Amino acid sequence: MNELLCFFEVGLYLMHKNASIKPIITHKMSTASKILSNTVSQVIGKIFIAILALGSLKIATNYLSLQGYGEYVVIYEFLAFFGISADLGLFTIAVREMAKDEKQIPKIIGNVLSLRTFLVILTMIASVIIAYLVPKYQGTRIPIGVAIATITVFFTIINGTLSSVLQVKLKMHIASFATVLGKALSVGAMFYVVMFGFPNDKEMGFYMLIMAGTLGTFLMLLTTNYYVRKITPLVYRFDFNFWKDVLMKSAPYGAALILNTVYLRVGSLLLSVMVGQKEVGIYGVATRMLENFSILPLYFMNSVLPVLTREIAKKNEKYKNIISYSFDFLASMSIPLVAGGVVLAYPIVFIVSNPTFLSRLSEGFYGSDIAFQILIFALLFQFLNVLFAFILIAVNKQAKLLYINFFCVLLNVIGNVIFIPRYGIRSAAMMSVISELFILVLTYAYAKKHLKFSINFLNLFKIIISALIMGAAIYLLQPITYKYVQNWNVILLVPFGMIIYAGMLFATKVVNKNTLTLLRRGESRSEPEQIGPIN
Repeated sequence: MNELLCFFEVGLYLMHKNASIKPIITHKMSTASKILSNTVSQVIGKIFIAILALGSLKIATNYLSLQGYGEYVVIYEFLAFFGISADLGLFTIAVREMAKDEKQIPKIIGNVLSLRTFLVILTMIASVIIAYLVPKYQGTRIPIGVAIATITVFFTIINGTLSSVLQVKLKMHIASFATVLGKALSVGAMFYVVMFGFPNDKEMGFYMLIMAGTLGTFLMLLTTNYYVRKITPLVYRFDFNFWKDVLMKSAPYGAALILNTVYLRVGSLLLSVMVGQKEVGIYGVATRMLENFSILPLYFMNSVLPVLTREIAKKNEKYKNIISYSFDFLASMSIPLVAGGVVLAYPIVFIVSNPTFLSRLSEGFYGSDIAFQILIFALLFQFLNVLFAFILIAVNKQAKLLYINFFCVLLNVIGNVIFIPRYGIRSAAMMSVISELFILVLTYAYAKKHLKFSINFLNLFKIIISALIMGAAIYLLQPITYKYVQNWNVILLVPFGMIIYAGMLFATKVVNKNTLTLLRRGESRSEPEQIGPIN
């Protein structure tokens, strides 16, 4: 949270500061500035999306009971497995292939669109059948909810396919706009359901909340489709030789993504089977909040991937700088989230849900705030391991991710089966942290094995110190501000923490005065310029 206000400065600095980078010629923007501009547009959009998502979380948790919200979470956790199967890593591989030769974009997007449409229809049919066959879901609203929500997944997958063109063209501000528009409609529809449509009929209201999400994703798809058609024709293509080739390239990474989804979601599903839907509801509040941030490293690395792939293919040493700065950038985003999140977990959960979900330790009840404090460390490791996973993709070694995630799934499932009966949501959260750390270590090791690069650990140390000082300041001010505005003090403490963190980044010289200059250069719309070394 705390890094977002200084996102422009930190990002542009991290991508430009090394004086060893040779001058490069760009059209209107340097490549680095395009990457950061593309990422920043997504993050700005994500800020609005996060606000809207928190609004939907507040609506759902206040409208539904613990049991009802637990069922609501299970529906989407269950569908996540099938949704990622329909994706099969095709988005990332499509971006990589289109970046290699942009003249092939119509052919690639047409075939990937056909392939993903076929896969998503197949997997959604399977999801509905399986939902009705799971004994634990009999007599609940989950099977019908799954059937309704499959439409949302379909629209989301197709929208993501079209967005790959925007990613290659570094025009993800369009995708961000479409997503914000769709999310706003969903939240508005949810508000209508709760306040005017079905305020007393919560049985039907439950299903209408799911339909509200479908409505929003449909608008998102229409908007994305409109703008992508201005860039390239969108025609379903059926080049089966191409299908075979792209599936062979994407299958290892796709399988790794499926396994990744398993270890991320298996905690919720095991909680639902072994403990009950109420535990899932409590755990779901924490996971839903953190999901709003977990997408940020993917935004960033999807912007970096086309450039990183080209530099590696050309055997240009500049890829080392891109990797080093990307690590700094991801660390500068994630570490303050941990520091601030651990301190402010309780008031944050209070604001986005209701007191039912908060811990009552004197009664032995561990709420969403405890799950949030644990899971936020998993978010930190997830931010960093995304970089090394994308390095493996860039060097066409994505098959390594399959082995890493397979062993991680085994670790996660075995750990949760053993400890969930005793520790409940704390077990699910801790196993997520251990899994992400496991993946970070192994992806880093494999990436180093297949590509030479280095990490600036001095910068990492400075970022950690900056975040710790920010966290300490928030911790000391929390009881003081609580006297006046109680748990709503988070509204004051978050911007204060941002200021402290930004100041520390300047004080430790992670960010300097050249940053704003770089921002102005990056936003220039004048003649093509030559950007040389920055001291």
